Amino acid sequence: MATTCESFSCGNYLPITTQRAEPILQQQIYEGNRHRIYALSFWMTDNELMAEELMETTFRCAFAKAAEPSAELLDLTLISALRQSMPLGKLSLNCGVCTQVCEVRRNVLRTHLERAVVQLPATERMTFLLHDVENYDHRRIARYLGLTEDESRYALHQARLRLRELLSEMVF
Repeated sequence: MATTCESFSCGNYLPITTQRAEPILQQQIYEGNRHRIYALSFWMTDNELMAEELMETTFRCAFAKAAEPSAELLDLTLISALRQSMPLGKLSLNCGVCTQVCEVRRNVLRTHLERAVVQLPATERMTFLLHDVENYDHRRIARYLGLTEDESRYALHQARLRLRELLSEMVF
């Protein structure tokens, strides 16, 4: 993947900074955000090595932009890096009206859920992860992905419908 800070923008409103935070503060920021950034990276790439590299690039670029990057700046940096390898911001699912009820109200194996999530298109997957996993509101998701709030809601609804379809097709 080999993404560099110069190859993407993590919010043009912040110039590259020459100030540096104390190493202890940088470590606290890193420790406080690394699990979230890695998890989102992994779910979006479905590859541990790429997720590690993406996480490293995200932190490196965020610390280049701000001495003490906020969680929002880290998220925006991650999304900018992801845009280099996948189309984020364009909705692609259009699940039709349900004609049958899929039976998914049973115990779902974690591996089946993981496989279903990574099969979602990028924008819908990110919307699902940010809303249902990270508990972000639609205003924030829309701002991050360049969508309207209604499009964010629609993307989440489509992601949930597609997950139900995928899970109902898996053999238990």
